[in-house]
Amino acid sequence: MSQLLDSALAAGGPRVSPVDEAGSRVLVLGIGNVLMGDEGVGVHVLRQLERETPLKGVRLLDGGTGGVNLLGEFAGSAAVILIDATRDGSPAGTLRHRRIDRVVDLPQGLGAHDFGLKDLFAAAALVGRLPDVHLCTIAVETVKPMCMELSPAVAASVMETVRSVRQLAEQLA
Repeated sequence: MSQLLDSALAAGGPRVSPVDEAGSRVLVLGIGNVLMGDEGVGVHVLRQLERETPLKGVRLLDGGTGGVNLLGEFAGSAAVILIDATRDGSPAGTLRHRRIDRVVDLPQGLGAHDFGLKDLFAAAALVGRLPDVHLCTIAVETVKPMCMELSPAVAASVMETVRSVRQLAEQLA
Protein backbone atom coordinates (compact mmCIF):
# COMPACT_ATOMS: atom_id res chain seq x y z
CA MET A 1 0.00 0.00 0.00
CA SER A 2 2.89 2.36 0.74
CA GLN A 3 4.13 2.02 -2.86
CA LEU A 4 0.67 2.98 -4.15
CA LEU A 5 0.62 6.08 -1.95
CA ASP A 6 4.16 7.00 -2.88
CA SER A 7 3.32 6.64 -6.59
CA ALA A 8 0.31 8.92 -6.15
CA LEU A 9 2.41 11.49 -4.33
CA ALA A 10 5.26 11.35 -6.82
CA ALA A 11 2.78 11.91 -9.64
CA GLY A 12 1.55 15.05 -7.96
CA GLY A 13 -1.28 13.29 -6.11
CA PRO A 14 -4.30 15.15 -4.92
CA ARG A 15 -3.60 18.30 -2.92
CA VAL A 16 -5.94 20.40 -0.83
CA SER A 17 -7.37 23.79 -1.70
CA PRO A 18 -4.98 26.68 -1.12
CA VAL A 19 -6.83 28.46 1.72
CA ASP A 20 -9.12 27.27 4.53
CA GLU A 21 -12.18 29.12 5.86
CA ALA A 22 -10.12 31.05 8.41
CA GLY A 23 -7.73 32.26 5.70
CA SER A 24 -4.77 30.21 6.96
CA ARG A 25 -2.71 28.79 4.11
CA VAL A 26 -0.05 27.29 6.39
CA LEU A 27 -0.43 24.96 9.35
CA VAL A 28 2.54 24.76 11.72
CA LEU A 29 2.26 21.53 13.66
CA GLY A 30 4.42 20.87 16.73
CA ILE A 31 4.69 17.13 17.44
CA GLY A 32 5.94 15.31 20.53
CA ASN A 33 5.30 14.34 24.11
CA VAL A 34 6.43 17.03 26.56
CA LEU A 35 6.53 14.40 29.33
CA MET A 36 9.43 12.65 27.58
CA GLY A 37 12.16 15.30 27.72
CA ASP A 38 13.74 16.06 24.34
CA GLU A 39 11.09 14.00 22.53
CA GLY A 40 8.71 16.92 23.11
CA VAL A 41 10.89 19.57 21.44
CA GLY A 42 8.38 20.09 18.60
CA VAL A 43 5.76 21.23 21.12
CA HIS A 44 8.32 23.43 22.93
CA VAL A 45 9.10 25.17 19.62
CA LEU A 46 5.39 25.61 18.92
CA ARG A 47 4.82 27.16 22.35
CA GLN A 48 7.59 29.67 21.66
CA LEU A 49 6.00 30.49 18.29
CA GLU A 50 2.71 31.14 20.13
CA ARG A 51 4.47 33.80 22.26
CA GLU A 52 5.59 35.74 19.20
CA THR A 53 3.74 38.06 16.85
CA PRO A 54 1.24 36.00 14.81
CA LEU A 55 1.96 35.56 11.13
CA LYS A 56 -0.85 36.32 8.71
CA GLY A 57 -2.10 33.18 6.98
CA VAL A 58 -0.40 30.85 9.49
CA ARG A 59 -2.15 28.67 12.07
CA LEU A 60 -0.24 27.06 14.96
CA LEU A 61 -1.31 23.71 16.42
CA ASP A 62 0.06 21.56 19.23
CA GLY A 63 -0.27 18.12 17.65
CA GLY A 64 1.10 16.28 20.69
CA THR A 65 1.13 12.62 19.71
CA GLY A 66 -2.19 12.84 17.84
CA GLY A 67 -1.18 10.90 14.72
CA VAL A 68 -4.03 10.11 12.34
CA ASN A 69 -6.47 12.02 14.59
CA LEU A 70 -4.96 15.20 13.11
CA LEU A 71 -6.23 14.47 9.58
CA GLY A 72 -9.07 16.97 9.86
CA GLU A 73 -6.56 19.70 10.70
CA PHE A 74 -5.07 19.43 7.20
CA ALA A 75 -8.35 20.51 5.59
CA GLY A 76 -7.80 23.71 3.67
CA SER A 77 -4.09 24.05 4.42
CA ALA A 78 -1.92 24.51 1.36
CA ALA A 79 1.18 23.68 3.38
CA VAL A 80 2.07 22.01 6.67
CA ILE A 81 5.29 22.59 8.55
CA LEU A 82 5.81 19.68 10.90
CA ILE A 83 8.25 20.17 13.79
CA ASP A 84 9.46 17.00 15.52
CA ALA A 85 12.41 15.38 17.27
CA THR A 86 14.48 12.75 15.52
CA ARG A 87 17.29 10.43 16.46
CA ASP A 88 19.28 10.47 13.22
CA GLY A 89 22.81 10.18 14.59
CA SER A 90 23.46 13.92 14.40
CA PRO A 91 24.60 15.82 17.48
CA ALA A 92 21.76 16.86 19.79
CA GLY A 93 20.22 20.15 18.69
CA THR A 94 21.04 19.74 14.98
CA LEU A 95 18.26 21.31 12.92
CA ARG A 96 17.28 19.89 9.53
CA HIS A 97 14.61 20.85 6.99
CA ARG A 98 13.28 18.87 4.10
CA ARG A 99 10.24 18.82 1.88
CA ILE A 100 8.38 15.52 2.02
CA ASP A 101 6.97 14.20 -1.24
CA ARG A 102 6.43 10.57 -0.27
CA VAL A 103 5.41 8.82 2.94
CA VAL A 104 8.63 6.79 2.88
CA ASP A 105 10.61 10.06 2.99
CA LEU A 106 9.55 10.55 6.61
CA PRO A 107 12.48 9.71 8.89
CA GLN A 108 12.11 7.25 11.72
CA GLY A 109 10.79 9.05 14.76
CA LEU A 110 11.34 8.56 18.44
CA GLY A 111 8.13 7.46 20.01
CA ALA A 112 4.74 5.91 19.61
CA HIS A 113 3.65 8.82 17.42
CA ASP A 114 6.06 7.76 14.63
CA PHE A 115 3.68 5.22 13.09
CA GLY A 116 0.78 7.59 13.72
CA LEU A 117 2.44 10.30 11.63
CA LYS A 118 3.13 7.98 8.73
CA ASP A 119 -0.49 6.81 8.94
CA LEU A 120 -1.63 10.44 9.04
CA PHE A 121 0.20 11.33 5.83
CA ALA A 122 -0.89 8.11 4.13
CA ALA A 123 -4.53 8.79 5.05
CA ALA A 124 -4.23 12.41 3.88
CA ALA A 125 -2.97 11.24 0.49
CA LEU A 126 -5.78 8.70 0.17
CA VAL A 127 -8.56 11.19 0.92
CA GLY A 128 -7.07 13.99 -1.16
CA ARG A 129 -6.09 16.25 1.76
CA LEU A 130 -2.32 16.07 1.48
CA PRO A 131 -0.87 19.56 1.58
CA ASP A 132 2.68 20.57 0.71
CA VAL A 133 4.61 19.01 3.63
CA HIS A 134 7.78 20.48 5.12
CA LEU A 135 9.53 18.63 7.93
CA CYS A 136 11.67 20.42 10.48
CA THR A 137 13.53 18.02 12.76
CA ILE A 138 15.70 18.62 15.79
CA ALA A 139 18.18 15.85 16.57
CA VAL A 140 18.04 14.40 20.08
CA GLU A 141 20.28 11.86 21.73
CA THR A 142 18.27 10.86 24.79
CA VAL A 143 14.64 10.58 25.84
CA LYS A 144 13.82 10.88 29.54
CA PRO A 145 10.40 9.58 30.61
CA MET A 146 8.57 11.80 33.10
CA CYS A 147 10.85 14.77 32.39
CA MET A 148 9.45 18.05 31.06
CA GLU A 149 12.80 19.79 30.52
CA LEU A 150 14.90 19.78 27.39
CA SER A 151 18.60 18.90 27.48
CA PRO A 152 20.90 21.95 27.17
CA ALA A 153 21.86 21.18 23.54
CA VAL A 154 18.25 20.73 22.40
CA ALA A 155 17.03 23.74 24.40
CA ALA A 156 19.73 25.85 22.73
CA SER A 157 18.29 24.97 19.31
CA VAL A 158 14.73 26.13 20.06
CA MET A 159 15.15 29.79 19.08
CA GLU A 160 17.05 28.94 15.89
CA THR A 161 14.23 26.53 15.01
CA VAL A 162 11.62 29.21 15.74
CA ARG A 163 13.38 31.68 13.42
CA SER A 164 13.72 29.08 10.70
CA VAL A 165 10.08 27.95 10.94
CA ARG A 166 8.81 31.56 10.94
CA GLN A 167 10.87 32.35 7.83
CA LEU A 168 9.57 29.26 6.01
CA ALA A 169 5.97 29.95 7.10
CA GLU A 170 6.20 33.54 5.80
CA GLN A 171 7.44 32.25 2.44
CA LEU A 172 4.64 29.71 2.18
CA ALA A 173 1.78 31.94 3.40
